[in-house]
Amino acid sequence: MKFSTQVVRWQKAHGRNDLPWQNVRDPYRVWLSEIMLQQTQVATVLGYFPRFLERFPTLGSLAAATLDDVLSLWSGLGYYSRARNLHSCAVKVMGLHSGVFPHTAQQLQTLPGIGRSTAGAIAALCFSERVAILDGNVKRLLTRVLGFDADLAVAANERRLWDKAFELLPLHDLAQTMPRYTQGVMDLGAMVCTAKNPNCEACPVAQACAARYLDQPERYPVKNRKLKRSTQTIWLLWAQRADASVWLSQRPSPGVWAGLYCFPWFDSREALRAAVPVHYRPALHDSAPLTHILTHKDLYLHPVRLQVPTSAMARLPGQWVGADAWPRLGLPAPVRKLLAQRLSD
Repeated sequence: MKFSTQVVRWQKAHGRNDLPWQNVRDPYRVWLSEIMLQQTQVATVLGYFPRFLERFPTLGSLAAATLDDVLSLWSGLGYYSRARNLHSCAVKVMGLHSGVFPHTAQQLQTLPGIGRSTAGAIAALCFSERVAILDGNVKRLLTRVLGFDADLAVAANERRLWDKAFELLPLHDLAQTMPRYTQGVMDLGAMVCTAKNPNCEACPVAQACAARYLDQPERYPVKNRKLKRSTQTIWLLWAQRADASVWLSQRPSPGVWAGLYCFPWFDSREALRAAVPVHYRPALHDSAPLTHILTHKDLYLHPVRLQVPTSAMARLPGQWVGADAWPRLGLPAPVRKLLAQRLSD
């Protein structure tokens, strides 16, 4: 039995069929879910997806929103460039395509934040285009089944895998099989062909799987270029007035937390102290430090609290934001957590 046929049958019987963005063929919902699911687990996205739809039920409502509104709802989901691209994409689809998503993967890739695999997912799930996807889970599944051991850190090898992924696609009844197949390879990668301890007994293509034959599933995929992690120590000036307003400034782009509102930050406590008027420096109070993990970097955050009047922050860029207003801003997760904890004290 063909690979695609086995995947389609398995997905119908055993795959995920009740997620809120499934079985609707609505490109807005599918696109939103695909962007949220990049580097983020389904369980986490399930908490954000309905809130986004409640606030932005249509593409037009998302395009008409401010970026601050979008970043506020995205806060805590991480990888904030996704939120900026999400908003930019909505604006472009409204302006360039009259509010209608393009129906082909090639056209979809011209939009902000939509790469080849995301474009393929939208085109296949919503419009039944015969086009492949290669997200992380699908790469793992296909390299294991095919015994594809070329180093995917080499662009030419990844292109070869794309070609092989295309060869495996269904050939008939594409209106039904392409959405089911595309969801199926995603489900198999996420649920069965997991990175560690794959459940080969439950896999419909196990008999044809090279990695299972070799008893080396964790050998695949091969990617030898390793990302280098770095660290950064940041001192945050947590200035607050008697009315609980806090001083926040918008982070520049590009950079960490670009476009989000944050406490003024400094590379050292000495630099932070120098930015505060002399007569307020004795009131600086160090709070407990915290660590925030990004994809390629560990941030060591040192909040330094300061109770000041309105005029004390005139030398620093930013603005006073009241306790009723900052929850609606796009804030980095650790800053939001610090402020929420302080409110509850």
